[in-house]
Amino acid sequence: MTPPVIDGAFARWLAGRAGELLLRTRAEVGFADPHALKAAGDKLSHELMRTELARWRPGDAVLSEEDKDARSVGTDRLSADRVWIVDPLDGTREFSEEGRDDWAVHVALWGRHGTSPHKLLAGAVAIPAQHRTLATDFPPAYPPMGGQPRLRLAASRSRPPAFLADLADDLGADLVPMGSAGVKIAAVVGGEVDAYVHAGGQYEWDSAAPVAVATATGLHASRIDGSALKYNETDPRLPDLVVCRKDLAPRLLAALRAHISG
Repeated sequence: MTPPVIDGAFARWLAGRAGELLLRTRAEVGFADPHALKAAGDKLSHELMRTELARWRPGDAVLSEEDKDARSVGTDRLSADRVWIVDPLDGTREFSEEGRDDWAVHVALWGRHGTSPHKLLAGAVAIPAQHRTLATDFPPAYPPMGGQPRLRLAASRSRPPAFLADLADDLGADLVPMGSAGVKIAAVVGGEVDAYVHAGGQYEWDSAAPVAVATATGLHASRIDGSALKYNETDPRLPDLVVCRKDLAPRLLAALRAHISG
């Protein structure tokens, strides 16, 4: 099958291909050995992405979570004009648990000559078990403005920031635990939650594709101190971020500053 030429549509196509493969892998490997299922999913999705990117975007560099040197510095991608930042399977824990659908596939394109601070040119987040893909070629509509009596903050199931419970209390917000970072940001895009705040351990591939979709939709995305998210950096660690509606950003960032300084 020949994929689309336009980068946003290509990202959607590639994320969808990997998602279909992961669904088949889940069905074939089963859930009896979670470690084996995680390993198979990571490996097969990574190999598919590497193969298709080499075939259809041979002049571009790639930063993938599953590359052996992904966390190293000084790789060839730093001099490239275009870099695909991919997470072949975001939310391996959820992927290995029968019945859970909060795992995702991330595909993003960074460009040296991009006009936005984060320089993300395209992106797609596939949520295969929910049979949907969000991408920048046709960005989702801006989420509805509130309507809930309390704010809802997406929170990590396994490692929420230590200050998040206190932040939620200050804001009068409820925490909504979810798996994959891509699923959390997709929930903000869809209006199921009002914001996603994370601090304490992520990498560029965890957020690049979801942030590309969120900003294409018109949402706010930044570090928790309000500074710009930057991708294809020497060190791919990008430990914190906040994604929310633009009308909520000043209030949320002010509350975050109080907790950071405190």
